[in-house]
Amino acid sequence: MDRKQLAAAIKDACYLEGDFVLRSGRRSTYYLDKYRFETRPEILRALGKLFAERGSDDTTMIAGAELGGVALAAAAAMAADLPFIIVRNAKKDYGTEKLFEGVLEPGSHVLLVEDIATTGGQVLEAAKVICDAGCTVDKIVCVIDRQEGARENIEGAGHTFEALFTSDDLGIRK
Repeated sequence: MDRKQLAAAIKDACYLEGDFVLRSGRRSTYYLDKYRFETRPEILRALGKLFAERGSDDTTMIAGAELGGVALAAAAAMAADLPFIIVRNAKKDYGTEKLFEGVLEPGSHVLLVEDIATTGGQVLEAAKVICDAGCTVDKIVCVIDRQEGARENIEGAGHTFEALFTSDDLGIRK
């Protein structure tokens, strides 16, 4: 599947019109339902390969925030042949009480993958968990940048940001 075909498949799978409240609290006339493309093996496989290509020579691990980043991180980790971690939205109050699942060694260089970036709030929270664990976030890469401030917020926090696709690439007009 080439880039143009992948963009069309993603949009066909996830684009919905209506009145929606986003995680950021903003209202939108469209919604990109990430689970509708993340659960399609042909799309997930292609995304995993694209994410794996975004890692640097220093990258030792892939990470994704729950819940939407889990399948993406797993696909990217398999394509890159690297381990991955899952960053929790909140510390669990039982068992190990960790903010992440998997093994995160201090000094690791992490490629942090994200599904849809609107303001970048969730992925910045995940990046903080990784950095607080003594690791480096090499790059944050999302599937779709809605072009509503995520790039500015992520780069403003000192991280490198890349989007596989933007809302413009998918032919979505605000």
